Amino acid sequence: MLGTIDGTQGILIAERAAFATESLQVLRAFHAAITRVNNLGDNDIYRWYMASSGSDAASESSADLKLNLIWPCTEQHIKKYSDQVLRMVTETPEIYRDYIRPYMSAKREEGRLNWVFNILEGRTEQEDVILRDAGHGPEDGFLMLPDLNWDRKTMGSLHLLALVQRRDIWSLRDLKKKHIPWLRYLRQRLLEGTVHMYPDLEQDQLKLYVHYQPTYYHFHIHVVNVMLEAGSTQATGKAFGLENIISQLETLSGDENASMADVGLTYFLGEASELWTNIYEPLKRGGKPLN
Repeated sequence: MLGTIDGTQGILIAERAAFATESLQVLRAFHAAITRVNNLGDNDIYRWYMASSGSDAASESSADLKLNLIWPCTEQHIKKYSDQVLRMVTETPEIYRDYIRPYMSAKREEGRLNWVFNILEGRTEQEDVILRDAGHGPEDGFLMLPDLNWDRKTMGSLHLLALVQRRDIWSLRDLKKKHIPWLRYLRQRLLEGTVHMYPDLEQDQLKLYVHYQPTYYHFHIHVVNVMLEAGSTQATGKAFGLENIISQLETLSGDENASMADVGLTYFLGEASELWTNIYEPLKRGGKPLN
């Protein structure tokens, strides 16, 4: 806030403190203060809401809380959202081939992509889809909709999610030189579709990135407002810019099948992550990764 003190201009920066989760009294007070809970949508085990805190909840516009509910949650969800120490790891092409790729395959077989397929196959969230593009062939299609972490009204924190129709690309590791034209087309259509839907924004106010490691192994792209406060999900070692990925593919030596599986990637993991406990920690100790 810009104001004056004794006639001299000053800027006051206010931030909300973190929840005191170790205090049962604070958690009970937080629960009691939640009013006017509005369901924004649900898909499989995921549900998201807007709610108001405090007594001033006369209208929906007073909603100041975004709530995400995962129920029933798995042990993996608990690990992901637990407070934990982070570690930087370097994934070589060999580590990816021998350990990470089999891990990805196992996770895909556990049914964790049900909510993604529900959207792609038209069973859920179709009213939320803001762009659907068939591309130039059956493998080019994709759709875009609001990310569950966005309140769907604050442009400064805009966060959209693009899901591709093809199922042979699990992560950025599967991207090859032959995919460059498709990625360029995808990038351009996402930018065009976003500014068409939200005309107050311009293309150079948007950032496109891919997570590695991603939360789920079906290729998807995040589209966010550049002004969105960069938390851990946009940090170095987690978010890889789409433009940078395209550029890296262009500089790879080899034929059209040269891929991101051929390069080393450095990223961070939480100590509770199975990737850390089962693969990287044993490797660090000189042992063999767990199956």
